[in-house]
Amino acid sequence: MIDKPFMPKATAVWLVENTKISFKQIADFCDLHELEVKGIADGDVAKGIKAYNPILAGQLTREEIEECSKDSNKAIELNKKNLDIKSQKKKPRYIPLSKRQDRPDAVTWLIKNYPQLSDGQIGKLIGSTKNTVSLIRNKSYWNSSNLVSKDPVVSNLCTQVEIKKAVEKAERRIAKKKKEQEKQSQEVKS
Repeated sequence: MIDKPFMPKATAVWLVENTKISFKQIADFCDLHELEVKGIADGDVAKGIKAYNPILAGQLTREEIEECSKDSNKAIELNKKNLDIKSQKKKPRYIPLSKRQDRPDAVTWLIKNYPQLSDGQIGKLIGSTKNTVSLIRNKSYWNSSNLVSKDPVVSNLCTQVEIKKAVEKAERRIAKKKKEQEKQSQEVKS
């Protein structure tokens, strides 16, 4: 949508039927020829095209239409919205029974390959509890003798991007702790 309305002919039909804006203004706004807009007004062009209200669509404001109706030299400007799209909170997803044994295996793999991840981070990635992760890490899990390291990405429990973000977060946390310890040791020496 680059300074052009959605469904330009239908928008032009609505503007011709419902406003006092000049044909030139409508033609410039809808990227149509002025004679085409005149044809819409005469009923020769765009027969059967249902009018599309640009106000309801958020492409124009009533104030803009009123200003352009009063001043025939003013160009109609498209109402631009800045959408603030935020990622939605990840919903817990159902894991079939056949895949549930993959969780402890995936936890084992993450502990082995990324020891810097906290129990909470691993739990969030895999969809397990912090307690289960700590039991697996301490080798006191009820089934620890049968656990086999298995990549959680292959098991479709999380994505590689999620793992990468968690590792970066863990490394930032470790660096922050290290700085605090150095600061405290310097204060003790002083």
